[in-house]
Amino acid sequence: MLRSAIAIGCLSLGGLIGLLTSPLLQGQVPVPLPVVKEMTSYRDVVKHVLPAVVSIEAKYKAVAAVKQGSSRQRLLPDDARVPEAFRKFFEQFKELPFQQPQEGPHHSFGSGVIVDPKGVILTNHHVVAGAEEVEVQLQDGSKMVSRDIKIDPKTDLAVVRLTGKASLPYLELGDSDAMEIGDRVLAIGAPFGLAGSVTSGIISGKGRSMRMNMYEDFLQTDAAINPGNSGGALVSLDGKLIGINTMIKSRSGGSQGVGFAIASNLAKNIMQQLLATGVVHRGYLGIQISPLQPEVAVRLGLEKNTGVVVSRVMDNTPAAKAGIQAGDVITAIADKPIKEGSHLQRLVAGLPLGKPVEVSLSRDGKVKTVQVTITEQPTEFGLAKTQPSEKGKAEQETLSLSSVGIKFTDMTQQLADQFGFKEKQAGALVTDVEDGSLAATAGLGKGMLIVKVDNQAVGSAEAAQKALEKASLEKGVLLQVKSANAGVSYILLQATGNK
Repeated sequence: MLRSAIAIGCLSLGGLIGLLTSPLLQGQVPVPLPVVKEMTSYRDVVKHVLPAVVSIEAKYKAVAAVKQGSSRQRLLPDDARVPEAFRKFFEQFKELPFQQPQEGPHHSFGSGVIVDPKGVILTNHHVVAGAEEVEVQLQDGSKMVSRDIKIDPKTDLAVVRLTGKASLPYLELGDSDAMEIGDRVLAIGAPFGLAGSVTSGIISGKGRSMRMNMYEDFLQTDAAINPGNSGGALVSLDGKLIGINTMIKSRSGGSQGVGFAIASNLAKNIMQQLLATGVVHRGYLGIQISPLQPEVAVRLGLEKNTGVVVSRVMDNTPAAKAGIQAGDVITAIADKPIKEGSHLQRLVAGLPLGKPVEVSLSRDGKVKTVQVTITEQPTEFGLAKTQPSEKGKAEQETLSLSSVGIKFTDMTQQLADQFGFKEKQAGALVTDVEDGSLAATAGLGKGMLIVKVDNQAVGSAEAAQKALEKASLEKGVLLQVKSANAGVSYILLQATGNK
Protein backbone atom coordinates (compact mmCIF):
# COMPACT_ATOMS: atom_id res chain seq x y z
CA MET A 1 0.00 0.00 0.00
CA LEU A 2 2.84 2.37 0.86
CA ARG A 3 4.65 1.51 -2.35
CA SER A 4 1.50 2.33 -4.29
CA ALA A 5 1.25 5.68 -2.60
CA ILE A 6 4.90 6.47 -3.26
CA ALA A 7 4.50 5.47 -6.88
CA ILE A 8 1.44 7.63 -7.24
CA GLY A 9 3.32 10.52 -5.63
CA CYS A 10 6.24 10.13 -7.99
CA LEU A 11 3.98 10.00 -10.96
CA SER A 12 2.21 13.11 -9.80
CA LEU A 13 5.52 14.93 -9.34
CA GLY A 14 6.72 13.79 -12.77
CA GLY A 15 3.45 14.89 -14.28
CA LEU A 16 3.82 18.27 -12.59
CA ILE A 17 7.38 18.68 -13.93
CA GLY A 18 6.18 17.72 -17.41
CA LEU A 19 3.36 20.21 -17.16
CA LEU A 20 5.72 23.01 -16.12
CA THR A 21 8.01 22.37 -19.07
CA SER A 22 5.30 21.64 -21.63
CA PRO A 23 4.71 23.80 -24.72
CA LEU A 24 1.39 24.81 -23.18
CA LEU A 25 3.14 26.91 -20.51
CA GLN A 26 5.85 28.05 -22.89
CA GLY A 27 3.33 29.45 -25.34
CA GLN A 28 4.37 27.05 -28.11
CA VAL A 29 1.12 25.19 -28.66
CA PRO A 30 0.16 25.52 -32.36
CA VAL A 31 -2.92 27.61 -32.90
CA PRO A 32 -5.63 25.33 -34.35
CA LEU A 33 -6.69 26.14 -37.88
CA PRO A 34 -10.13 27.73 -38.18
CA VAL A 35 -12.81 25.38 -39.43
CA VAL A 36 -14.30 26.92 -42.56
CA LYS A 37 -17.89 26.09 -43.30
CA GLU A 38 -18.24 24.15 -46.56
CA MET A 39 -19.58 26.18 -49.46
CA THR A 40 -22.76 24.41 -50.51
CA SER A 41 -23.00 25.92 -53.99
CA TYR A 42 -20.97 27.85 -56.55
CA ARG A 43 -24.09 29.15 -58.26
CA ASP A 44 -23.47 32.84 -57.54
CA VAL A 45 -19.91 32.69 -58.89
CA VAL A 46 -21.03 30.72 -61.94
CA LYS A 47 -23.84 33.18 -62.73
CA HIS A 48 -21.26 35.97 -62.68
CA VAL A 49 -18.56 34.34 -64.82
CA LEU A 50 -20.48 32.13 -67.26
CA PRO A 51 -21.71 34.92 -69.59
CA ALA A 52 -18.11 36.04 -70.20
CA VAL A 53 -16.87 32.62 -71.38
CA VAL A 54 -17.43 32.01 -75.10
CA SER A 55 -17.11 29.19 -77.59
CA ILE A 56 -14.74 29.75 -80.51
CA GLU A 57 -14.98 28.10 -83.91
CA ALA A 58 -11.85 28.80 -85.96
CA LYS A 59 -12.25 28.52 -89.73
CA TYR A 60 -9.45 27.73 -92.16
CA LYS A 61 -8.71 27.40 -95.84
CA ALA A 62 -9.26 24.13 -97.69
CA VAL A 63 -6.67 21.38 -97.18
CA ALA A 64 -6.15 17.90 -98.53
CA ALA A 65 -8.41 15.14 -97.25
CA VAL A 66 -7.26 12.74 -94.54
CA LYS A 67 -5.98 9.44 -95.87
CA GLN A 68 -8.40 6.63 -95.24
CA GLY A 69 -7.54 3.24 -93.81
CA SER A 70 -5.23 4.62 -91.13
CA SER A 71 -4.65 2.28 -88.22
CA ARG A 72 -5.08 5.18 -85.80
CA GLN A 73 -7.35 8.13 -86.39
CA ARG A 74 -5.43 11.37 -85.94
CA LEU A 75 -7.28 14.12 -84.15
CA LEU A 76 -4.71 16.85 -84.64
CA PRO A 77 -4.60 19.82 -87.02
CA ASP A 78 -2.07 20.03 -89.82
CA ASP A 79 1.55 21.03 -89.15
CA ALA A 80 1.10 24.56 -90.44
CA ARG A 81 -1.08 25.56 -87.51
CA VAL A 82 0.26 23.70 -84.49
CA PRO A 83 3.84 23.98 -83.16
CA GLU A 84 5.75 20.70 -83.20
CA ALA A 85 6.09 20.76 -79.40
CA PHE A 86 2.30 20.79 -79.03
CA ARG A 87 1.86 18.00 -81.54
CA LYS A 88 4.27 15.79 -79.57
CA PHE A 89 2.54 16.65 -76.31
CA PHE A 90 -0.93 15.93 -77.70
CA GLU A 91 0.24 12.64 -79.20
CA GLN A 92 2.01 11.49 -76.03
CA PHE A 93 -0.68 12.45 -73.56
CA LYS A 94 -3.68 12.42 -75.91
CA GLU A 95 -4.97 15.94 -75.38
CA LEU A 96 -7.15 16.42 -78.45
CA PRO A 97 -8.10 20.09 -78.75
CA PHE A 98 -9.82 19.86 -82.12
CA GLN A 99 -10.61 17.54 -84.99
CA GLN A 100 -8.52 16.65 -88.03
CA PRO A 101 -9.70 18.75 -91.01
CA GLN A 102 -11.42 17.12 -93.96
CA GLU A 103 -11.45 18.08 -97.66
CA GLY A 104 -12.57 21.67 -98.29
CA PRO A 105 -13.07 24.45 -95.72
CA HIS A 106 -12.75 23.18 -92.17
CA HIS A 107 -12.79 24.39 -88.58
CA SER A 108 -11.55 23.74 -85.06
CA PHE A 109 -13.26 24.33 -81.76
CA GLY A 110 -12.21 25.82 -78.42
CA SER A 111 -13.06 28.42 -75.80
CA GLY A 112 -12.24 32.02 -74.95
CA VAL A 113 -12.82 34.63 -72.24
CA ILE A 114 -14.09 38.18 -72.71
CA VAL A 115 -11.84 40.42 -70.61
CA ASP A 116 -13.07 43.83 -71.78
CA PRO A 117 -16.66 45.01 -72.34
CA LYS A 118 -15.56 46.43 -75.71
CA GLY A 119 -15.09 42.89 -77.01
CA VAL A 120 -11.53 41.76 -76.20
CA ILE A 121 -11.24 37.97 -75.94
CA LEU A 122 -8.30 36.04 -74.51
CA THR A 123 -7.73 32.50 -75.79
CA ASN A 124 -4.95 30.08 -76.75
CA HIS A 125 -2.80 30.49 -79.82
CA HIS A 126 -3.31 26.82 -80.69
CA VAL A 127 -7.09 27.38 -80.77
CA VAL A 128 -6.97 30.08 -83.48
CA ALA A 129 -3.52 29.73 -85.09
CA GLY A 130 -3.71 30.07 -88.87
CA ALA A 131 -7.46 30.77 -88.92
CA GLU A 132 -8.86 33.13 -91.56
CA GLU A 133 -11.67 34.07 -89.21
CA VAL A 134 -13.32 32.94 -85.99
CA GLU A 135 -16.98 32.63 -85.07
CA VAL A 136 -17.63 33.46 -81.44
CA GLN A 137 -20.77 32.17 -79.72
CA LEU A 138 -21.88 33.95 -76.55
CA GLN A 139 -23.67 32.34 -73.65
CA ASP A 140 -27.03 33.70 -74.86
CA GLY A 141 -26.60 31.87 -78.18
CA SER A 142 -25.78 34.91 -80.28
CA LYS A 143 -22.83 34.64 -82.70
CA MET A 144 -20.27 37.14 -83.92
CA VAL A 145 -17.51 36.80 -86.53
CA SER A 146 -14.05 38.35 -86.30
CA ARG A 147 -10.95 38.49 -88.48
CA ASP A 148 -9.07 40.63 -85.95
CA ILE A 149 -6.77 37.97 -84.46
CA LYS A 150 -3.42 38.69 -82.82
CA ILE A 151 -1.20 35.80 -81.69
CA ASP A 152 1.88 35.12 -79.57
CA PRO A 153 3.09 31.53 -80.22
CA LYS A 154 5.86 31.82 -77.62
CA THR A 155 3.30 31.87 -74.78
CA ASP A 156 0.45 30.08 -76.64
CA LEU A 157 -1.79 33.13 -76.18
CA ALA A 158 -4.01 34.99 -78.62
CA VAL A 159 -6.37 37.96 -78.61
CA VAL A 160 -9.56 38.19 -80.67
CA ARG A 161 -11.42 41.51 -80.95
CA LEU A 162 -15.16 41.77 -81.53
CA THR A 163 -17.06 44.79 -82.80
CA GLY A 164 -20.75 45.51 -83.10
CA LYS A 165 -22.02 45.45 -79.50
CA ALA A 166 -21.83 48.44 -77.19
CA SER A 167 -21.04 46.40 -74.10
CA LEU A 168 -20.37 42.73 -73.43
CA PRO A 169 -20.17 40.73 -70.19
CA TYR A 170 -16.54 40.34 -69.13
CA LEU A 171 -14.26 39.03 -66.40
CA GLU A 172 -11.76 41.10 -64.47
CA LEU A 173 -8.20 39.77 -64.55
CA GLY A 174 -7.14 38.63 -61.09
CA ASP A 175 -3.69 38.38 -59.52
CA SER A 176 -2.42 34.86 -60.24
CA ASP A 177 0.60 35.45 -57.97
CA ALA A 178 -1.76 35.88 -55.02
CA MET A 179 -3.28 32.43 -55.52
CA GLU A 180 -1.96 29.71 -53.24
CA ILE A 181 -1.85 25.94 -53.49
CA GLY A 182 -5.11 24.66 -52.06
CA ASP A 183 -7.23 27.64 -53.16
CA ARG A 184 -10.48 26.61 -54.81
CA VAL A 185 -11.04 27.39 -58.47
CA LEU A 186 -13.59 26.80 -61.23
CA ALA A 187 -12.81 25.86 -64.84
CA ILE A 188 -15.28 27.02 -67.49
CA GLY A 189 -15.24 26.19 -71.18
CA ALA A 190 -16.62 23.91 -73.88
CA PRO A 191 -15.16 20.42 -73.33
CA PHE A 192 -16.01 18.15 -76.29
CA GLY A 193 -18.15 21.02 -77.62
CA LEU A 194 -20.38 21.18 -74.52
CA ALA A 195 -20.45 24.97 -74.18
CA GLY A 196 -20.85 26.51 -70.73
CA SER A 197 -19.53 23.52 -68.79
CA VAL A 198 -18.24 24.19 -65.27
CA THR A 199 -15.93 22.03 -63.13
CA SER A 200 -14.41 22.69 -59.71
CA GLY A 201 -11.12 21.93 -58.01
CA ILE A 202 -8.14 23.51 -56.34
CA ILE A 203 -4.80 25.00 -57.31
CA SER A 204 -2.52 21.95 -57.27
CA GLY A 205 0.73 23.73 -58.16
CA LYS A 206 2.18 27.07 -59.24
CA GLY A 207 4.94 28.19 -61.57
CA ARG A 208 4.86 24.94 -63.52
CA SER A 209 6.88 24.62 -66.72
CA MET A 210 5.95 21.94 -69.24
CA ARG A 211 8.60 22.99 -71.80
CA MET A 212 5.83 23.47 -74.35
CA ASN A 213 6.38 27.18 -74.90
CA MET A 214 9.37 29.46 -74.74
CA TYR A 215 7.77 31.49 -71.94
CA GLU A 216 5.67 29.64 -69.37
CA ASP A 217 4.00 30.20 -66.03
CA PHE A 218 1.35 27.54 -65.52
CA LEU A 219 -1.10 27.08 -62.70
CA GLN A 220 -1.80 23.37 -62.16
CA THR A 221 -5.33 22.38 -61.17
CA ASP A 222 -7.34 19.24 -60.54
CA ALA A 223 -10.50 20.87 -61.88
CA ALA A 224 -11.51 18.67 -64.81
CA ILE A 225 -10.17 20.07 -68.11
CA ASN A 226 -10.82 18.25 -71.38
CA PRO A 227 -10.38 18.87 -75.12
CA GLY A 228 -12.41 21.97 -75.97
CA ASN A 229 -11.57 23.64 -72.65
CA SER A 230 -8.49 25.18 -74.28
CA GLY A 231 -8.73 28.97 -74.09
CA GLY A 232 -11.39 28.88 -71.40
CA ALA A 233 -11.39 30.43 -67.93
CA LEU A 234 -9.88 29.34 -64.64
CA VAL A 235 -11.47 31.59 -62.02
CA SER A 236 -11.12 32.19 -58.31
CA LEU A 237 -14.18 32.07 -56.07
CA ASP A 238 -14.43 35.86 -56.12
CA GLY A 239 -15.15 35.60 -59.84
CA LYS A 240 -11.83 36.85 -61.20
CA LEU A 241 -9.91 35.33 -64.09
CA ILE A 242 -6.66 33.86 -62.78
CA GLY A 243 -5.75 31.57 -65.69
CA ILE A 244 -6.40 30.58 -69.32
CA ASN A 245 -6.96 26.82 -69.49
CA THR A 246 -4.44 25.36 -71.93
CA MET A 247 -3.71 21.65 -71.65
CA ILE A 248 -4.07 18.43 -69.72
CA LYS A 249 -1.61 15.70 -68.94
CA SER A 250 -3.40 12.43 -69.52
CA ARG A 251 -2.70 8.95 -70.83
CA SER A 252 -6.37 8.24 -71.48
CA GLY A 253 -7.28 11.30 -73.56
CA GLY A 254 -9.60 12.59 -70.82
CA SER A 255 -9.09 14.50 -67.61
CA GLN A 256 -7.03 12.74 -64.95
CA GLY A 257 -6.86 15.65 -62.55
CA VAL A 258 -3.71 17.26 -64.00
CA GLY A 259 -4.66 20.37 -65.93
CA PHE A 260 -2.69 23.53 -66.70
CA ALA A 261 -3.72 27.15 -67.15
CA ILE A 262 -1.54 30.09 -68.23
CA ALA A 263 -1.27 32.42 -65.24
CA SER A 264 -3.29 35.63 -65.60
CA ASN A 265 -0.35 37.90 -64.78
CA LEU A 266 1.58 36.53 -67.77
CA ALA A 267 -1.54 36.68 -69.95
CA LYS A 268 -2.22 40.30 -68.96
CA ASN A 269 1.20 41.49 -70.08
CA ILE A 270 0.98 39.68 -73.42
CA MET A 271 -2.58 40.91 -74.02
CA GLN A 272 -1.62 44.53 -73.42
CA GLN A 273 1.20 44.35 -75.97
CA LEU A 274 -0.93 42.56 -78.59
CA LEU A 275 -3.66 45.17 -78.22
CA ALA A 276 -1.20 48.07 -78.40
CA THR A 277 0.99 47.02 -81.32
CA GLY A 278 -0.22 43.63 -82.55
CA VAL A 279 3.09 42.00 -81.59
CA VAL A 280 5.05 41.26 -78.43
CA HIS A 281 8.40 43.04 -78.12
CA ARG A 282 10.99 41.13 -76.10
CA GLY A 283 14.59 41.71 -75.17
CA TYR A 284 17.23 39.41 -76.64
CA LEU A 285 20.65 38.19 -75.55
CA GLY A 286 21.24 35.58 -78.24
CA ILE A 287 22.13 32.58 -76.12
CA GLN A 288 20.91 29.07 -75.50
CA ILE A 289 20.93 28.04 -71.84
CA SER A 290 20.77 24.90 -69.72
CA PRO A 291 20.30 24.26 -65.98
CA LEU A 292 23.24 24.26 -63.58
CA GLN A 293 23.16 21.27 -61.25
CA PRO A 294 23.74 22.17 -57.55
CA GLU A 295 26.80 19.90 -57.22
CA VAL A 296 28.32 21.44 -60.35
CA ALA A 297 27.66 24.94 -59.01
CA VAL A 298 29.57 24.10 -55.83
CA ARG A 299 32.44 22.65 -57.88
CA LEU A 300 32.61 25.94 -59.81
CA GLY A 301 32.78 27.92 -56.56
CA LEU A 302 29.18 29.12 -56.69
CA GLU A 303 26.28 28.74 -54.28
CA LYS A 304 23.81 25.94 -54.88
CA ASN A 305 20.78 26.82 -57.00
CA THR A 306 22.56 29.81 -58.50
CA GLY A 307 23.09 30.57 -62.17
CA VAL A 308 22.44 29.00 -65.57
CA VAL A 309 24.90 27.62 -68.10
CA VAL A 310 25.37 29.33 -71.47
CA SER A 311 25.08 26.35 -73.82
CA ARG A 312 25.49 28.24 -77.08
CA VAL A 313 26.09 31.81 -78.23
CA MET A 314 24.53 32.81 -81.56
CA ASP A 315 26.69 34.76 -84.02
CA ASN A 316 26.38 38.55 -84.26
CA THR A 317 24.11 38.84 -81.20
CA PRO A 318 24.29 41.07 -78.10
CA ALA A 319 25.87 38.23 -76.10
CA ALA A 320 28.48 37.52 -78.78
CA LYS A 321 29.37 41.20 -79.11
CA ALA A 322 29.77 41.47 -75.32
CA GLY A 323 32.17 38.51 -75.24
CA ILE A 324 29.91 35.98 -73.50
CA GLN A 325 31.09 32.45 -74.28
CA ALA A 326 29.57 28.96 -74.29
CA GLY A 327 30.32 27.40 -70.89
CA ASP A 328 29.94 30.68 -68.97
CA VAL A 329 27.59 30.60 -66.01
CA ILE A 330 25.35 33.68 -65.78
CA THR A 331 24.71 34.49 -62.12
CA ALA A 332 23.03 37.90 -62.34
CA ILE A 333 21.71 40.41 -64.85
CA ALA A 334 20.79 44.02 -64.15
CA ASP A 335 21.77 43.37 -60.49
CA LYS A 336 19.14 40.64 -60.18
CA PRO A 337 20.37 37.16 -59.15
CA ILE A 338 19.56 34.34 -61.57
CA LYS A 339 18.51 30.97 -60.16
CA GLU A 340 16.95 29.23 -63.14
CA GLY A 341 16.55 29.51 -66.90
CA SER A 342 12.91 30.57 -66.95
CA HIS A 343 13.73 33.45 -64.60
CA LEU A 344 16.52 34.62 -66.94
CA GLN A 345 14.25 34.36 -69.98
CA ARG A 346 11.48 36.43 -68.41
CA LEU A 347 13.93 39.00 -67.07
CA VAL A 348 15.73 39.50 -70.40
CA ALA A 349 12.41 39.64 -72.28
CA GLY A 350 11.32 42.59 -70.14
CA LEU A 351 14.55 44.60 -70.32
CA PRO A 352 14.49 47.95 -72.20
CA LEU A 353 15.69 47.67 -75.80
CA GLY A 354 18.84 49.46 -76.94
CA LYS A 355 20.15 50.05 -73.43
CA PRO A 356 23.22 48.39 -71.86
CA VAL A 357 22.84 46.18 -68.80
CA GLU A 358 25.42 44.54 -66.57
CA VAL A 359 25.74 40.76 -66.73
CA SER A 360 27.64 38.89 -64.00
CA LEU A 361 29.09 35.53 -64.93
CA SER A 362 31.54 32.86 -63.87
CA ARG A 363 34.10 31.48 -66.34
CA ASP A 364 36.42 28.64 -65.33
CA GLY A 365 35.86 29.55 -61.68
CA LYS A 366 36.59 33.26 -62.14
CA VAL A 367 33.99 36.02 -61.76
CA LYS A 368 33.52 38.48 -64.64
CA THR A 369 31.19 41.36 -65.43
CA VAL A 370 30.28 42.42 -68.97
CA GLN A 371 28.05 45.12 -70.47
CA VAL A 372 25.41 43.89 -72.91
CA THR A 373 23.17 46.09 -75.06
CA ILE A 374 19.80 44.38 -75.34
CA THR A 375 18.18 44.23 -78.80
CA GLU A 376 14.74 43.04 -79.91
CA GLN A 377 14.23 39.31 -80.08
CA PRO A 378 13.92 37.92 -83.64
CA THR A 379 10.44 36.69 -84.50
CA GLU A 380 11.51 33.09 -85.10
CA PHE A 381 13.82 32.83 -82.10
CA GLY A 382 12.88 29.87 -79.93
CA LEU A 383 10.42 28.40 -82.45
CA ALA A 384 12.74 26.55 -84.85
CA LYS A 385 14.11 23.19 -83.81
CA THR A 386 17.36 21.71 -85.07
CA GLN A 387 17.86 18.00 -85.35
CA PRO A 388 21.13 16.11 -85.74
CA SER A 389 21.71 14.83 -89.25
CA GLU A 390 21.97 11.10 -89.81
CA LYS A 391 24.68 10.63 -92.38
CA GLY A 392 26.80 7.59 -92.99
CA LYS A 393 28.41 5.97 -89.97
CA ALA A 394 32.10 6.74 -89.55
CA GLU A 395 34.67 4.22 -88.38
CA GLN A 396 37.39 5.73 -86.20
CA GLU A 397 40.00 4.42 -83.77
CA THR A 398 38.65 4.79 -80.26
CA LEU A 399 40.09 4.98 -76.75
CA SER A 400 38.29 3.62 -73.70
CA LEU A 401 38.20 4.28 -69.98
CA SER A 402 36.72 1.29 -68.16
CA SER A 403 36.64 3.02 -64.78
CA VAL A 404 34.15 5.53 -66.20
CA GLY A 405 32.45 3.33 -68.79
CA ILE A 406 33.00 5.33 -71.98
CA LYS A 407 34.71 5.10 -75.34
CA PHE A 408 35.81 8.22 -77.20
CA THR A 409 37.75 9.36 -80.22
CA ASP A 410 39.01 12.44 -82.03
CA MET A 411 36.33 14.23 -84.02
CA THR A 412 36.53 14.12 -87.81
CA GLN A 413 34.40 16.00 -90.31
CA GLN A 414 32.49 12.79 -91.01
CA LEU A 415 31.80 12.30 -87.31
CA ALA A 416 30.79 15.95 -87.00
CA ASP A 417 28.26 15.42 -89.80
CA GLN A 418 27.06 12.14 -88.29
CA PHE A 419 26.35 13.62 -84.85
CA GLY A 420 24.94 16.92 -86.10
CA PHE A 421 27.81 19.31 -85.41
CA LYS A 422 28.27 22.16 -87.86
CA GLU A 423 31.99 21.58 -88.15
CA LYS A 424 34.91 19.54 -86.89
CA GLN A 425 35.90 20.61 -83.37
CA ALA A 426 38.70 19.85 -80.90
CA GLY A 427 37.95 17.52 -78.03
CA ALA A 428 37.08 13.90 -77.29
CA LEU A 429 33.89 12.66 -78.95
CA VAL A 430 32.02 10.04 -76.90
CA THR A 431 31.19 7.10 -79.18
CA ASP A 432 29.78 4.67 -76.60
CA VAL A 433 28.56 4.71 -73.00
CA GLU A 434 28.25 1.49 -71.03
CA ASP A 435 24.80 0.91 -69.49
CA GLY A 436 24.81 1.42 -65.73
CA SER A 437 28.30 2.91 -65.76
CA LEU A 438 29.47 5.97 -63.86
CA ALA A 439 29.34 7.97 -67.09
CA ALA A 440 25.78 6.87 -67.87
CA THR A 441 24.60 7.65 -64.34
CA ALA A 442 26.15 11.13 -64.52
CA GLY A 443 24.38 11.88 -67.81
CA LEU A 444 27.20 11.50 -70.32
CA GLY A 445 25.84 10.31 -73.66
CA LYS A 446 26.93 9.14 -77.07
CA GLY A 447 27.63 12.07 -79.40
CA MET A 448 28.79 14.43 -76.65
CA LEU A 449 32.13 16.16 -77.14
CA ILE A 450 34.34 16.50 -74.03
CA VAL A 451 36.15 19.84 -74.30
CA LYS A 452 37.36 20.46 -70.74
CA VAL A 453 38.34 18.28 -67.78
CA ASP A 454 38.38 20.16 -64.45
CA ASN A 455 38.38 23.50 -66.31
CA GLN A 456 41.39 22.50 -68.45
CA ALA A 457 40.90 22.31 -72.22
CA VAL A 458 41.44 18.91 -73.86
CA GLY A 459 41.96 19.04 -77.61
CA SER A 460 41.94 15.31 -78.38
CA ALA A 461 40.81 11.92 -77.16
CA GLU A 462 44.33 11.16 -75.90
CA ALA A 463 44.44 14.39 -73.90
CA ALA A 464 41.03 13.63 -72.39
CA GLN A 465 42.11 10.11 -71.45
CA LYS A 466 45.26 11.35 -69.69
CA ALA A 467 43.34 14.05 -67.82
CA LEU A 468 40.66 11.59 -66.68
CA GLU A 469 43.21 9.01 -65.57
CA LYS A 470 45.01 11.62 -63.46
CA ALA A 471 41.80 12.98 -61.90
CA SER A 472 40.22 11.66 -58.70
CA LEU A 473 36.81 10.11 -59.19
CA GLU A 474 36.37 10.06 -55.42
CA LYS A 475 36.66 13.86 -55.28
CA GLY A 476 34.77 14.22 -58.54
CA VAL A 477 35.79 15.23 -62.06
CA LEU A 478 34.06 18.19 -63.72
CA LEU A 479 33.56 17.82 -67.47
CA GLN A 480 32.54 20.56 -69.87
CA VAL A 481 30.82 18.94 -72.85
CA LYS A 482 29.16 20.00 -76.10
CA SER A 483 26.32 18.37 -78.00
CA ALA A 484 24.77 19.25 -81.34
CA ASN A 485 21.39 20.34 -79.97
CA ALA A 486 21.96 21.20 -76.31
CA GLY A 487 25.22 23.12 -76.77
CA VAL A 488 27.59 23.39 -73.79
CA SER A 489 26.81 21.83 -70.42
CA TYR A 490 28.61 20.49 -67.34
CA ILE A 491 28.72 16.93 -66.06
CA LEU A 492 30.20 15.83 -62.72
CA LEU A 493 31.74 12.33 -62.69
CA GLN A 494 31.95 11.14 -59.10
CA ALA A 495 32.31 7.69 -57.58
CA THR A 496 29.16 6.42 -55.90
CA GLY A 497 28.85 7.31 -52.24
CA ASN A 498 31.21 10.28 -52.37
CA LYS A 499 28.92 13.07 -53.50
